Amino acid sequence: MRRRDVLRLSALAGAAGALTLDPVTFAHAEEADREGAGDREQTRTVTGHLPTGSPDFVYLPVEVPPGVRELAVSYSYDRPAVPAGTQGNACDIGIFDERGTELGGRGFRGWSGGARTEFTISAESATPAYLPGPVNAGTWHVVLGPYTVAPQGLNYSVTITLRHGRQGVTPKPVYPPERAKGRGRAWYRGDSHLHTVHSDGKRTPAELVAAARAAKLDFITTTEHNTTSSHAAFAGLWGDDLLILTGEEVTTRNGHVVAMGTDPGVFIDWRYRARDNAFGRYARKIRQAGGLVIPAHPHGDCVGCNWKFGFNDADAVEVWNGTYTPDDEVTIQEWDNTLVAAVRGERRWLPAVGHSDAHREPQVVGHPQTVVLADDLTRTAIQEGIRAGRAWIAESADVRLSFQVAGGRGRHAGIGGRLRVRPDEPVTVRLEISGVGPDCSVRFITDQGRLYTTALPASGAGTVEWRTTASYAAYVRAEVRHAPADGGASGLPGPMAAMTNPIFLDEE
Repeated sequence: MRRRDVLRLSALAGAAGALTLDPVTFAHAEEADREGAGDREQTRTVTGHLPTGSPDFVYLPVEVPPGVRELAVSYSYDRPAVPAGTQGNACDIGIFDERGTELGGRGFRGWSGGARTEFTISAESATPAYLPGPVNAGTWHVVLGPYTVAPQGLNYSVTITLRHGRQGVTPKPVYPPERAKGRGRAWYRGDSHLHTVHSDGKRTPAELVAAARAAKLDFITTTEHNTTSSHAAFAGLWGDDLLILTGEEVTTRNGHVVAMGTDPGVFIDWRYRARDNAFGRYARKIRQAGGLVIPAHPHGDCVGCNWKFGFNDADAVEVWNGTYTPDDEVTIQEWDNTLVAAVRGERRWLPAVGHSDAHREPQVVGHPQTVVLADDLTRTAIQEGIRAGRAWIAESADVRLSFQVAGGRGRHAGIGGRLRVRPDEPVTVRLEISGVGPDCSVRFITDQGRLYTTALPASGAGTVEWRTTASYAAYVRAEVRHAPADGGASGLPGPMAAMTNPIFLDEE
């Protein structure tokens, strides 16, 4: 079957425009029986062409008759050669069931982006990235997402297969508990931006958990791109030693956000751009589901990775993503520039976190990791610690760090805290560090910039002290850096080994 390129334009409320194609129809079960299809299958193929400038989403309605046991979809698209510096074709895929395609609606049944060319859904099971459940009669929608389109346009082919027969039973999902054994109030290590085969990762959930334990993590968060299918995929993999939180990497065309620790099974929509003024609504939905809103890799250089929504709706920001690169450096400088607004407590400040964003080998789970001071190893306690800024970031579990400031009369404050002192009262800033290897240096950063730097011993361990006042430094935070790879010829600092959130010095 050949469908014309552009059939009718629909405007989803609050979302970028979408094209809706003519529906694909199939014979009902009785007709299929008369035609000899019976318990066999029916297949339809749709082809078409999308020009450059196509809307973000193309919906292909599929009229599913009663008596369908399993639905299968496969697709392909061409990849013509393009001039240097020009984006080629990339097209994602997903599906919504008979409950509709409304933004945030209940019809979502899965999204694999560009990671898969085919998937199946039945009551008993579904391809990773998709949700098992009944294949009910009604209008389903296959969704194409032409992420980038070559100058020649994008030719696509979608094949839908319906397999008739008796519906099976959908297993009740088993979700991870919200508590692990823990050590009471302590520093807990975690990685909350991770991928498996349930989106574009290569590790299975079991392999991811094994890597997390090898990295000596206390908690992880499963954050697949635009799907919740992994939430029920960790059954039996948690334990007293490992807390597994559920979440999602909400992957829009204008940036990605980690929805950390949302309630299991809660789907957060991604079908909007910054110009649609819709992100605040979905940030609230993340919080209503018990999650934190954490913009991911704000200056990432992949298409659609740059964060365009602003930070007013964020609970924290991912300043260090995976292997330390220049985009992390830019993000940290941007984040640091916002801290002065919170110097006198006039505005809420945004804590920094770091995650590995690990998808496959050799990407290392837990590089980096966020170390959080929490009252216990529970979802709520970990989130409260991050929200309060009681956190620092390390390249591995080998790194140990203690950072505090102390004034007179025994007063002191730790990471994320505030110390109230007289403007000219001497304050001692103290960092204890170990496990970072040779050729590292410690830097103390304030609202004026970097005010103190010193080298660590070759052992990668040491204690560094610096004296200042609240009138001289409104806040102070610590960075531990490796030596620059170019020996400092470029003038750029070396990669990060560890960094803290600030401690604020408030004048009495």
